[in-house]
Amino acid sequence: MAGCRGALCCCCRWCCCCGERETRTPEELTILGETQEEDDEILPRKDYESLDYDRCINDPYLEVLETMDNKKGRKYEAVKWMMVFAIGVCTGLVGLFVDFFVRLFTQLKFGVVQTSVEECSQKGCLALSLLELLGFNLTFVFLASLLVLIEPVAAGSGIPEIKCYLNGVKVPGIVRLRTLLCKVFGVLFSVAGGLFVGKEGPMIHSGAVVGAGLPQFQSISLRKIQFNFPYFRSDRDKRDFVSAGAAAGVAAAFGAPIGGTLFSLEEGSSFWNQGLTWKVLFCSMSATFTLNFFRSGIQFGSWGSFQLPGLLNFGEFKCSDSDKKCHLWTAMDLGFFVVMGVIGGLLGATFNCLNKRLAKYRMRNVHPKPKLVRVLESLLVSVVTTVVVFTASMVLGECRQMSASGQIGNDSFQLQVSSENVNSSIKTFFCPNETYNDMATLFFNPQESAILQLFHQDGTFSPVTLALFFVLYFLLACWTYGISVPSGLFVPSLLCGAAFGRLVANVLKSYIGLGHIYSGTFALIGAAAFLGGVVRMTISLTVILIESTNEITYGLPIMITLMVAKWTGDFFNKGIYDIHVGLRGVPLLEWETEAEMDKLRASDIMEPNLTYVYPHTRIQSLVSILRTTVHHAFPVVTENRGNEKEFMKGNQLISNNIRFKKSSILTRAGEQRRRSQSMKSYPSSELRNVCDEHLASEEPAEKEDLLQQMLERRYTPYPNLYPDQSPSEDWTMEERFRPLTFHGLILRSQLVTLLVRGVCYSENQSSASQPRLSYAEMAEDYPRYPDIHDLDLTLLNPRMIVDVTPYMNPSPFTVSPNTHVSQVFNLFRTMGLRHLPVVNAVGEIVGIITRHNLTYEFLQARLRQHYQTI
Repeated sequence: MAGCRGALCCCCRWCCCCGERETRTPEELTILGETQEEDDEILPRKDYESLDYDRCINDPYLEVLETMDNKKGRKYEAVKWMMVFAIGVCTGLVGLFVDFFVRLFTQLKFGVVQTSVEECSQKGCLALSLLELLGFNLTFVFLASLLVLIEPVAAGSGIPEIKCYLNGVKVPGIVRLRTLLCKVFGVLFSVAGGLFVGKEGPMIHSGAVVGAGLPQFQSISLRKIQFNFPYFRSDRDKRDFVSAGAAAGVAAAFGAPIGGTLFSLEEGSSFWNQGLTWKVLFCSMSATFTLNFFRSGIQFGSWGSFQLPGLLNFGEFKCSDSDKKCHLWTAMDLGFFVVMGVIGGLLGATFNCLNKRLAKYRMRNVHPKPKLVRVLESLLVSVVTTVVVFTASMVLGECRQMSASGQIGNDSFQLQVSSENVNSSIKTFFCPNETYNDMATLFFNPQESAILQLFHQDGTFSPVTLALFFVLYFLLACWTYGISVPSGLFVPSLLCGAAFGRLVANVLKSYIGLGHIYSGTFALIGAAAFLGGVVRMTISLTVILIESTNEITYGLPIMITLMVAKWTGDFFNKGIYDIHVGLRGVPLLEWETEAEMDKLRASDIMEPNLTYVYPHTRIQSLVSILRTTVHHAFPVVTENRGNEKEFMKGNQLISNNIRFKKSSILTRAGEQRRRSQSMKSYPSSELRNVCDEHLASEEPAEKEDLLQQMLERRYTPYPNLYPDQSPSEDWTMEERFRPLTFHGLILRSQLVTLLVRGVCYSENQSSASQPRLSYAEMAEDYPRYPDIHDLDLTLLNPRMIVDVTPYMNPSPFTVSPNTHVSQVFNLFRTMGLRHLPVVNAVGEIVGIITRHNLTYEFLQARLRQHYQTI
């Protein structure tokens, strides 16, 4: 958790910033988008909606099922396999495009600047070389920032947003074509511009966008290009393809198809089955081998040799043939790996803490200002980074002796260097023959080359150089992540951790005398420790690193290191992606709830204040409901007005049974009365005007008008469904919260579609005369359905009636009011639900549960209220 234990209110144990807490309920803070001063955390916002992963089994869908046979089923499955293959190939081609132009621009930049440095070192004009480097970097970073201004969602790595999407949250604009274009070109310029960012993280986002858009055969950015492709017109299919695309992005970035599959599983996909696993793995394999085929052919001219499986290659780890005492790792080294995991977790927690504070500072002081300020911040970071890199390379480096076997330690690394031409990995700035500048070799190179130097260079790096490089890189990478450019965090974290691991190896070799140590292994473990401490991934990251090294013997040390780093970091704060998800206020659901949450039941967390529709409803009522609420689904109900007192007369048995039913059945009125009896009732501001007892409450002194506007804009709890039955101020709680027999759920998009297409009948007609819509017609506007506010009301007769029963879902998942929270949570997350009605023993709906009722913050508030009422 981001907050500290006890009375401390901070993101790390050594960082404290507490403030007095305002007297607002959790709902009021959520609506206003404020933070809880107690732990300075941003509450989940209520404008995020869940994806409709659950199938709507209505009449149009049943008609499709009736026409479905084995032949059509096999055809549908074959088309799905072809689509995942196409997604993998396209994701691989996107990675190829980014890699090609990043190499082209960095070769051009470093070639010009290195030639200038070599000439100016004799003439004393190094300032000119610095200006040339600044010119290149500022131009590239400026272009990257402009692309983010066009599509703000393209900023960052995109992994937090994709993690939210896989978790079932609909993030606006995250999988649009314009986002993909801005992301691809933006990361190309930001990496070429010398910022401490990577291109591997944004590849995951790019793959997810390809997976979301390609099966649709249409785009809002290209409205004129549309194909009649009737398949995959639902959130369920779309999220499966996004899972495949995200996995393909990981596979293309690291050459790790299995790791990509596990990434999609670990980082949020709720519903998972064997068929989806096979498709995701196939998509990942397609992306890996597409990228491998073209990169190997373009760089080495050996088409079909498959020498470069991913954008980032770790090379082959092996000891020198002349060193008989060398081993990649021994059992004794595991103790050092555990210690490195602890240190990596601490460093990762520090990185996350600092970056979180920077992100909050940007939210308060940079983002509210004109967009040009964001561009200026990116340019400032670029200037500082360029000056630090240039100065450190020229001044702080030491001249180290090259290895006796040649400049490079093993064949795989020779292959890497030979392909870089002017970007030689060894930098000899101001050093005599047979020596090299160790600081310049790390700083004045592409980050992938610097990682390979730390993994495989037989020559030594000075401990002072490694320490300075680590500190400078740590601070600059932390500052850079979060500015308005597309940026990945994997490669900077690997490079920073590799320097830490190489430093540990140097200390153990030089000062403790452990001559059997292989420096490359410690650099790899250091990279894993720091990366694990930052992102807190376990299963998928372990497999990704094993596949990237192509060395299965590293499996145990990598797994141990990552587990220890995660446990250590989790003691202080969350992973970097979870932190940024929280800063956006996204209601992300974790894998499971805490054990103490089982003290709560569905009735404790549900929302009893319902907006509902009847099976047959007038158009004027539907328009009123849709225009005055923001809900995305409505229960379809009928009122239960049976007079049970007549049955109780003269028969004790029936009387006892009915009394038992009344005592054991939870009703909305009873639950509302119980909640209204507490001063801390939730939601307080909305229910004070409908309670029987008018309880005194403290009104907030500040922002009263804003709060009232936000609350009034949400909905009126009891819409005027029938014009002759307007709510009365004299109604009792039972009259306001009448028993409602539950019949099903209908979505806002379905209601709007019915109104737009004129599906209705008049009072003097039978409901059978109402026009019928097919499944294809209902899904034609997916994923952007018409908005109710764009509807021309002059075309509608308000007295006409709509029969919603053929289009509602009559059999959604439901829970009993007595269901424990852990069961509710598991059902909601596992099945990818959007709405979960709470239905009592006699079929009456008493409340509804959405994603926002299951967030950690909401459950904690409910648990505190539960303890106060005991």
